[in-house]
Amino acid sequence: MTDVGFYRAFEDRYRGSRELIATRLRVYLPFIEGLKAALPGGRGVDIGCGRGEWLELLVSEGFEGRGIDLDEGMLAACLERGLPAERADGIEWLRAQPDASLALVSAFHVVEHLSFEVLQALVAEAGRVLVPGGLLILETPNPENLAVGTETFYLDPTHVRPLPPALLAFLPEFHGFARVRVLRLQHDPALMSARWLGLRDVLEGVSPDYAVIAQTPVSGSAGAALDAAFGIEDGISRSALAARYDHLVSERLEKVESLLADHAHSLLATRLAAVEAQLADAHSRLADSEDRAGGLAQRIEALEDSVQASAAFAESLGQELAAVYGSKSWRATEPLRRLVSLARRIGGSR
Repeated sequence: MTDVGFYRAFEDRYRGSRELIATRLRVYLPFIEGLKAALPGGRGVDIGCGRGEWLELLVSEGFEGRGIDLDEGMLAACLERGLPAERADGIEWLRAQPDASLALVSAFHVVEHLSFEVLQALVAEAGRVLVPGGLLILETPNPENLAVGTETFYLDPTHVRPLPPALLAFLPEFHGFARVRVLRLQHDPALMSARWLGLRDVLEGVSPDYAVIAQTPVSGSAGAALDAAFGIEDGISRSALAARYDHLVSERLEKVESLLADHAHSLLATRLAAVEAQLADAHSRLADSEDRAGGLAQRIEALEDSVQASAAFAESLGQELAAVYGSKSWRATEPLRRLVSLARRIGGSR
């Protein structure tokens, strides 16, 4: 960087505190323990040693290490702590070393700053200077994490390009390393057992960093000493987190569908009960109407019988009257009836 001290200030702000980084680096201790067992007295170099957290851990574990960096501000942070570090170009420093002279070559958050040609040279030179069974450790941001690959990676103005794990792992394979492991780091392990994942978890939950750890060819106990370290549990990949998210979404949808089905069944049962009650009421009313209709029919029938009886009586009465009017006595008494009728009118006029 053009401004002296800029990158150290930038790392202090965005890389994390020394204490945080030192804690994170302890994940590599099984590899260091395996190296000390397999290659006692071996030496290591940390390319781009930065503030020296890894160097400090190596020294505390009794492993002989040396730091290489071009940034004066970063080197100052190492020298302030008495750590063995020097200003040099990492590739040129490796080229100056004899074949099979180192047990460890490491570079933490360095490879993303290099062109691909320089990166290939770094891996090739590491393979040359490492002893049989020696280790190469390359840690870098993980673009499988969508937040890293699309945003935070580009926060550092010296980054060149993100490196997919498959590409970085292929490089040491191509250059003759015998055992290569991708180890995803700095994730929240609770995510894979959580009962629910949100969108932010999917975007940011994949391990934000990863390391490619490669071992040069070796046979016998020297190789077996690192078997346990190479078996360390991996972090969270994008495919694993996506599968977990899909499972939880599917599980929740099934629960929702079950609840909806139960609710619909309950609602249907309630509505069917209401309809059945309405039908029973309608049947009851119909029965009452039929009863009333039956009573009315009986009344009508009785009235019809009464009318018929009245008609028969009237007919009989008419016949009797006709017989009276046609009798001789009725005709004989007609003058008398007229006289009586006249007397009534005269008497009424008075």
